[in-house]
Amino acid sequence: MSSQYYDAVIIGAGVAGSTLAKSLSERGWSTVLLEGKTFPRHKVCGEFLSPESIGMLHKLGLSEAIMTLEPSLIAHANLILPNGEQLAVPLPGAALGISRFMLDAALIEAAQCSGVHVMTGAKVRSINCAADSYRIEAVQNKHTIAFEAKIAISAWGAIGGAGVAFTSAEPERHSNYIGAEKAAHFRNRLKREAKHAYVGIKAHYDGAAIQSAVELYFFPGGYLGISPIEEGKVNIAALISQRAFSQKPKSVAEWLEAACKSNSALQKRLAGAKLIEGSEAAVAPVDLRRKPQAWSTLPAVGDAAVMIPPLCGDGMSMALRSAELCAPLADQYLKGELTMRQWRLKYTQAVKRQFNGPRRWGKMLQWLLGEPRMTKLLLPIVRVMPFIAYRLVRKTRLKP
Repeated sequence: MSSQYYDAVIIGAGVAGSTLAKSLSERGWSTVLLEGKTFPRHKVCGEFLSPESIGMLHKLGLSEAIMTLEPSLIAHANLILPNGEQLAVPLPGAALGISRFMLDAALIEAAQCSGVHVMTGAKVRSINCAADSYRIEAVQNKHTIAFEAKIAISAWGAIGGAGVAFTSAEPERHSNYIGAEKAAHFRNRLKREAKHAYVGIKAHYDGAAIQSAVELYFFPGGYLGISPIEEGKVNIAALISQRAFSQKPKSVAEWLEAACKSNSALQKRLAGAKLIEGSEAAVAPVDLRRKPQAWSTLPAVGDAAVMIPPLCGDGMSMALRSAELCAPLADQYLKGELTMRQWRLKYTQAVKRQFNGPRRWGKMLQWLLGEPRMTKLLLPIVRVMPFIAYRLVRKTRLKP
């Protein structure tokens, strides 16, 4: 089987993968972006571009393309507890609501305009780590395609690499090389832990009153967010414990219906709203305990590397920042200015330095708002001293 040759192969065309591919191509490296799904497609996400995300998109030269999609402007966040109590939390700047259906397609188009070879519907099956290159095999339209590249980077999300077979002629070259046996053990552990994890769901709705705010409704076992997006629609995304309901819903619509029954304010809010067929998406398991892994067998960006609790609404910002950190180091490695060991060390340190603080505060915020007793104690304090809520939100954000 003949191979196609590139300097870089990026696996996964989400926010991190597309922007990283664009950045490497603009630096002069031949780059292919592989994505197992076809576009446009719906994806589980709060579809909330934080102020930090907007700044990075501007730096990457993408803000104009995003604004042509006519996103909704979001000025603040409203937190609504099961008993109906509400708390308004100011955001550290203007945010935008835009669907991943539109955003990801726009980012892929921007990557293509920068010279990236994009292949969608190409599912990676195996990766072989050789002495100074990678060989990747993917299946597209039932045909196997092979690529050889100097570097390969995973941007396949939190659970996207589970079905990929890794081999290596020189495992010692990759100090974190996991091998087939460890990979199988890792997958089995994920299955065992799945019952303690969450289900992430999303769908778009018409007919809901549009507000310039992201609304977070809490209920036992999870929360649901409502965010305005383009064309007068709202995105509804929820993170729900798999143990939250005794009878597990069988569809996204049923999960959302069960969530509404757990919060009367939410049920009232969505009365008359209509589900847009085909916009539903779900993902499981979502494990909020997963530690950052900037580099396993491959360097990783986006959710493959680090994930902040979705409640913080800064996931896309972290995806962009991981690509921003990885691109110059990959460039230096390709130029011969860094060894792979140096690249791995520098990138791992940068990920820890940038993300450990926001992740730690994000997990604490998730815990505080997920515990009814804690929210009852917190609300009176925040009402008297509202700056506490603002500072807590700031702690979950990335620094410039």
